[in-house]
Amino acid sequence: MDSETNIITELCDGGIKVIRYNKPKKKNALDVNMYRRVIDTLQEASTDDNISVVVLTGTGDFYSSGNDLTAERDYKGNYDLYPTLSEFIRAFIEFPKILVAIVNGPAIGIAVTTLPLCDLVFASENSYFSTPFTKLGIVAEGCSSFTFSRLMGERKALEMLLFNYKMPAVEALQCGFVNDVYKPEELQNKVWDKIVQLSNLKSEALIECKKLIRGQVKEHLLQINDIELKVVQKMTRYLTKSKI
Repeated sequence: MDSETNIITELCDGGIKVIRYNKPKKKNALDVNMYRRVIDTLQEASTDDNISVVVLTGTGDFYSSGNDLTAERDYKGNYDLYPTLSEFIRAFIEFPKILVAIVNGPAIGIAVTTLPLCDLVFASENSYFSTPFTKLGIVAEGCSSFTFSRLMGERKALEMLLFNYKMPAVEALQCGFVNDVYKPEELQNKVWDKIVQLSNLKSEALIECKKLIRGQVKEHLLQINDIELKVVQKMTRYLTKSKI
């Protein structure tokens, strides 16, 4: 599959744009080209007056297993990933319209850390949320060093980001990490009813209200994104050298 088929985009009635991670054989793991497609789609949607809501979801049983560690990259390409990752996370932070995630199954790594940057997150009962960074020898990204504590409290954030705790969907709901949880067979229908309802709201009012709320921390998030990825890059270099 190429990036055109690994990321499927669709414009639905009511100005709803869907971005679907579509690499089910690899549990929708994200590679550089997929990151670029999402960045481009979010940037285009941000200035398209015909789009009021963007929805992220996955194909099959997984939402996304995060960064594709098996993607072919040469030594230099490994470090070229970081500007793209930075831009990917920035695209979430800077998106001015309503951003919804339908988590149709397990989410891992960057697929989890970008969820707090969405405005609504709905999950299937069979989903879980895992950020195994320290197990991989790297550190938190996606602004999770800030957003996780803000949403769930420091204790639970430490458990997830330091100690690789795999959080089930029901607990994610209790922690305020997701807005609602549904049975797998009901997820799409029930969530789409909600999305259609919010697409009928005044888009200008939604944008301005989001700006008031998110704008308070926007610059801080952008700074955190830069800081986190510098440390991730440093740790990756260390791991690479230790394997030589």
